[in-house]
Amino acid sequence: MQDLLEKLASLREYLDIPGKARRLNELDRELADPELWNDSARARQVTQEAGTVRRIVDGYQSLQSDADGLSEMLEMADAEELEMLAEEQANIQARVDELYRETLFTMPHSDTSAIVRVKSGAGGTESQDWAGMLSRMFMRWGERRGFKVELIDQQDGEQAGVLSSEFIIRGEKAYGMMAPEHGVHRLVRVSPFDSNNRRHTSFASVDVVAEVPEEEINIHIPVSDLRRDVFRSQGAGGQGVNTTDSAVRLTHLPTGIAVASQVTRSQIKNHEIALQILKQRLYDIEIKKREAEEAKARGEQKKIEWGSQIRSYVLDKQYIKDHRTGLMKHNPSDVLDGDLDDLMWAGLEWMAGKRVAEEGADDE
Repeated sequence: MQDLLEKLASLREYLDIPGKARRLNELDRELADPELWNDSARARQVTQEAGTVRRIVDGYQSLQSDADGLSEMLEMADAEELEMLAEEQANIQARVDELYRETLFTMPHSDTSAIVRVKSGAGGTESQDWAGMLSRMFMRWGERRGFKVELIDQQDGEQAGVLSSEFIIRGEKAYGMMAPEHGVHRLVRVSPFDSNNRRHTSFASVDVVAEVPEEEINIHIPVSDLRRDVFRSQGAGGQGVNTTDSAVRLTHLPTGIAVASQVTRSQIKNHEIALQILKQRLYDIEIKKREAEEAKARGEQKKIEWGSQIRSYVLDKQYIKDHRTGLMKHNPSDVLDGDLDDLMWAGLEWMAGKRVAEEGADDE
């Protein structure tokens, strides 16, 4: 019990509970001001921040009260009562662990939706199939959590899988949870597309950005910097969703970034969706550039740069290894069906500087 109380005290300091309590009072006063609701953007921002801070403060205070009460009861309990209190202690420990996870969301906009793009690497059908498997894995993860998954664009592979897939996962801390998945994912398996049953290695990249509130993005894109292409929307199996050229692809000429949307039957709406996602990606580039410059000024060096290989899925030997955290999973079929939470939490610990890769056998 003493270890649990010490962990709670450490969390109180790390989370700055007194500071958050003061901030919550400020937000509540602002929420009580009728003038706030004349500015819908500000009202939404204050409401969201107040909800997040309130959840942390109230959760901690309730947990601290229950832990103190349990500690007093344990001091007076006999052997039989100690056994009865074991379940309550386990419950409080689980709540402490849940609160600890709040400290792992160190990235800005962790509460927002996640815009995810999966692209196949070189390797033809094999890598395209792998990109399709990854897309399904993340979509299944979102669905298992009860999140809304919205497919924005998908370019099917020639025989199987996808050349690229872009979708938005909407739900509580969707971006925060998905952030560690950004990078290159490697697949090793006996290829079902190889008549000689040889092992193949395939790569696919996963790009994850936050859906930042529109009022925070101050980006103007001149019309001269855009190339606009329209094409026929595609459904599963390459069949047209409709007979008009309603899908829109916007290419930002200075950076080469291309974003497409075929989510609606309206060319105008698809244009708006593609433009908003393009602005999100340009905003993300600027933020990461600024962070890199600040880190360089402080003399910091990241252990792993974004875009490097982060995880290997070795299916013929039934394991998955995360190269940043050292975590290994031996249930690849479950992971590929969306059972990603353990890998995500370990990745968040790594991003927060609370975990380093464990020593282990090199993967293939």
